[in-house]
Amino acid sequence: MVLRLLLLLGGLLRATEPAPRCETGQETLGQCQTVQKAKCVDITLSSCTDVAYTQTMYPNFLDQKSREVIEYSSEYILISVLHNLLQGECNPDLRLLGCSVLAPQCEKDKVIKPCRHVCENLKKNCLPAFDAIDMAWPYFLDCDRFFAGEEEGCFDPLAKLRGEVDVEEDLPSDLPATFIQFKHHSYSQMVSMLKKTASKCSHIATTYSIGRSFEGKDLFVIEFSTKPGHHELLKPEFKYIGNMHGNEVVGKELLIYLAQYLCSEYLLGNPRIQTLINNTRIHLLPSLNPDGYELAAEEGAGYNGWVIGRQTAQNLDLNRNFPDLTSEAYRRAGIHGARLDHIPIPQSYWWGKVAPETKAVMKWLRSIPFVLSASLHGGELVVTYPYDYSRHPMEEKMFSPTPDEKMFKMLAKAYADAHPVISDRSELRCGGNFVKRGGIINGAEWYSFTGGMADFNYLHTNCFEVTVEVGCEKFPLQEELFTIWHENRDALLNYMEMVHRGIKGIVSDKFGNPIKNARISVRGIQHDVTTAADGDYWRLLPPGTYIISAQAAGYSRVMKRVTLPAKMKRAGRVDFVLRPVEAWPNKLLRRSMEDMYDPYDPLELFDPHAQHRQPEARGGSPPGREKPWWWSYFSSLDLHKPLWLLKQH
Repeated sequence: MVLRLLLLLGGLLRATEPAPRCETGQETLGQCQTVQKAKCVDITLSSCTDVAYTQTMYPNFLDQKSREVIEYSSEYILISVLHNLLQGECNPDLRLLGCSVLAPQCEKDKVIKPCRHVCENLKKNCLPAFDAIDMAWPYFLDCDRFFAGEEEGCFDPLAKLRGEVDVEEDLPSDLPATFIQFKHHSYSQMVSMLKKTASKCSHIATTYSIGRSFEGKDLFVIEFSTKPGHHELLKPEFKYIGNMHGNEVVGKELLIYLAQYLCSEYLLGNPRIQTLINNTRIHLLPSLNPDGYELAAEEGAGYNGWVIGRQTAQNLDLNRNFPDLTSEAYRRAGIHGARLDHIPIPQSYWWGKVAPETKAVMKWLRSIPFVLSASLHGGELVVTYPYDYSRHPMEEKMFSPTPDEKMFKMLAKAYADAHPVISDRSELRCGGNFVKRGGIINGAEWYSFTGGMADFNYLHTNCFEVTVEVGCEKFPLQEELFTIWHENRDALLNYMEMVHRGIKGIVSDKFGNPIKNARISVRGIQHDVTTAADGDYWRLLPPGTYIISAQAAGYSRVMKRVTLPAKMKRAGRVDFVLRPVEAWPNKLLRRSMEDMYDPYDPLELFDPHAQHRQPEARGGSPPGREKPWWWSYFSSLDLHKPLWLLKQH
């Protein structure tokens, strides 16, 4: 009996053993099994489609066996939202590094590990950013565990950012420091050039992303300042935006050249450039519509059509996609005491289709106290200024000034007068129709449209913005770019220097504490600006004598008389000290300035870098001490929340 049981048990064990691997010719006998070898497959992960390779293999280094498993993992969610968590710092570098582990490169059905030295360099530079938000370094970016040395054969996951994917012609090594290559830049070449420029001038420059386009391309900004990445007290914030319409490429190239010029001239000791950067924080966004640019680039240089590439991948015109606050401003204009500034976004706006590029710009405007801006377009040669929407909607060409008409004309002329072609008196040229107007025009008087970015800047924030049409050719031939740069260079610099006109100062209480969101009013101009987080403000004004007042909820109003001489080219310093009052009589200012925008504001919930995720339900967080603010990003994960990101775990 015992012997029979032993024989039966032995048979069961043999039955459960895996069949031996097949030798040639044995596959059909049923006594062996064929081993399925993993093969390279196309990358379909939405956050990893812009890596420098096209194929990967499952399972990956984390033993995640399919695309679906990866997409629902905490590791993948993390790389998708890191842009927002770190406020653009170290990205897209960290995302691409994460993709190299979650979707590693595959060639000839063989997986290649990413290079260890790339991981180590990035960790060294980016670990402080994780510490700043109380987040542990992700375990799957363990440089020893998931990465390889060069001697083992590895690939650089950040090669695309250095321009190694787009083959460029080799340039001589003995080129002067001021050398600029006047060419059209693809998206990856643009990113590479911005990164190289920031690296060359790392003490005064950095790059960051304000968000991603509909197709996932980062909207890159290069910043110049004596303290890159930080707002400095009383230092005004300036921005240029290019390529809002993807087929209008000159603005994009001009800003790439301008970045190189600012860097090299600062290093060479150019006093004008050093003064500008030492006293201004400058942000250059060369391409707001990289998806549209790619479509236009397929047509090639010399293509000057008005349709292909103008709009985004969602078929949206970005300069018609912003909230229409101008109509509300016209409605308020007849109301005594009503302000034509910091107008909230109407709820009805969110019922329509809003591009992620538009949302990214609006978030950007709220995060930095911009003072002055210009958007570079193409198709004409003229500088336009708000309002762009006519005060009578049925009138397509009607002069429609803002309360700051004099200042806007002064700003527009600063660019036009420094441009040798715009200031040329000949009417037989590009832009000749505007010669009698001095090369500038009120936007609505040229042609009226709603949803423009310039009107939104002025009516929702402190920022003044003009639109510069930099030439009649939207996509000029490469040999024309050198001339275009030299025509615009001094105008670009001259306009930036205008950020220092008017007055600036600090609003504080009697103890010296800064007062955020205090209002700075100018008698006779129905448009206020507000103080930033440190209590500092900037108010652009033309020469003249003004009565300036500062006020804030819970404080008494303080007024001062200020005279700005015609030859004064620096902002006058006007500080205010406010004293608290027990009762606040002004009903218009009774509500907190913190509540300046809508109580329910979808923009505050929008993540410009990744898909928005709902806040975590009550009781859904893991046990332990209170979780960091970023924990809600992983609320969709029930059982696999990333405890490894918690420093105390």
